[in-house]
Amino acid sequence: MKLIGMLDSPYVRRVAITLETLKIPFEHEAVSVFRDFDQFHSINPVVKAPTLVCDDGEVIMDSSLILQFAELINHRSLWPQDAIELQREFRAVSLALAAADKCVAIYYERNLRPLEAQYEPWIERVTKQALAAFHGLEGEINKYPAEFKLLCHASITAAVIWRFAHTELPDLVLAEHFPALVDLSVRMESRPEFLKFPPVGPGVPRA
Repeated sequence: MKLIGMLDSPYVRRVAITLETLKIPFEHEAVSVFRDFDQFHSINPVVKAPTLVCDDGEVIMDSSLILQFAELINHRSLWPQDAIELQREFRAVSLALAAADKCVAIYYERNLRPLEAQYEPWIERVTKQALAAFHGLEGEINKYPAEFKLLCHASITAAVIWRFAHTELPDLVLAEHFPALVDLSVRMESRPEFLKFPPVGPGVPRA
């Protein structure tokens, strides 16, 4: 399997770290949807990161679907077997991914649109959604701290999304409001799985 995409994307980084945690073999190819558009298009005409190139050459998109596929074919999983624990972890991951979607929307709005074309009511609305997701995630960590001390889908996804948001939108996502997420990020970013795949890349070209 080959994972295509830059690690400055939280979705690509989520997949890479999770596959590494599961010890599922894969090759990472750092191709940018912006700088390397034509190259990415030749791999996947949709030009969506992350893209997984399967062993037969077929491509799959979307971080959650890629991980589901990889876990199924390799008979390994980070999801808990207990239904209540699974429900809690699904909630945490869904909050983290919602925060990611909204933060990426803000990031693109700021970097891809000229300043005079940016629509402040939209940015304000999406910011409220992102902060609501982060506050929900902060609450989950405080309610179930033991579960977030493990390398699991919830802890990996939350830590990756937090790092992206706090790095790219520090004026909107204030560290002092989310001490549990800050602590989670510090712990996870020191782990070898995270250090192997740092959040580096060309970023989004500014308008």
